[in-house]
Amino acid sequence: MNTSAKPYLIVVGVDYSPASDLALEQAFDLALSRAPSEVHIVNVVRLYGNQALIDAPAEPGFASLSLDEARLALARYVEQRKRAYLERDGGGRLPRVLSHLRLEAPAEELAQIAADLDADLIVMGTHGRRGLSRLLLGSVAEAVVRLAPCPVFVVRPKVTHEAPSTVPQIEPPCPRCVETRRATAGGEYWCEQHRERHGQRHTYHQRDRVGAETEMPLTYHR
Repeated sequence: MNTSAKPYLIVVGVDYSPASDLALEQAFDLALSRAPSEVHIVNVVRLYGNQALIDAPAEPGFASLSLDEARLALARYVEQRKRAYLERDGGGRLPRVLSHLRLEAPAEELAQIAADLDADLIVMGTHGRRGLSRLLLGSVAEAVVRLAPCPVFVVRPKVTHEAPSTVPQIEPPCPRCVETRRATAGGEYWCEQHRERHGQRHTYHQRDRVGAETEMPLTYHR
C-alpha cells in the first residue's frame, strides 16, 4: 500500500437519528472500498448561553449539555456505531475515524469543515419529511448540496412513510411483480395484474414522446 498517498477523506454529518446511523454505515462501506481513507464524523450543535442543544442520543427529544458533555456524547456515539458496524461486518477492520464538534449553523459548518479538510465526499442522512418537518430538517441536506466544495451523498431509510392526504403517497412494490422479475431474471417486470397498467407507462420508443422544450427523445425504459 502506498502510505504517502492522500487518503480518500469522507465527512459525515450526524445528529444521533436513525438517518445518521445509516449515513455512517454508508460512509464506512465507502471508506473501506477506497483505502487509504479517513472518516470524519461531524456533529453541529446550537448554543444557548453556555449550553449546547442536541438531539438526545438515548431517547426522542432534545438535551441541553455543556460543550464538554456534548463532546463526550459524540465520542460515545462514534464508538457505539463503530462497534455495531464491526459486529455486523465481521471483518474487524475500519479506516481511521475522527470526530468533530462544531457550533451553530449545520449546513455551513459541514460545508466549511469539508473545505478545511479538502474532503472528497460528504455523506449525510435525510429524514425524507415534507411540510414543516422538511423546513426544519430536510433543508439542511439541501443547503449542504448547494454549499459543499465536493460531492454530497444523501442517504435515507428505504421505507414508505404515511403521508397527509395533501401529499402523494408512494406505495411499496407489489410482491407479485417482484417475484415475476426474479423468476424471469428481469425479462418481465410486472405481474399479470399490473402488466397492462404499467406497460404503456414504462415502454417508450424513440419518437413516442419528446421533451417539451428540447424536442429531444426521452430515455428508453423497458
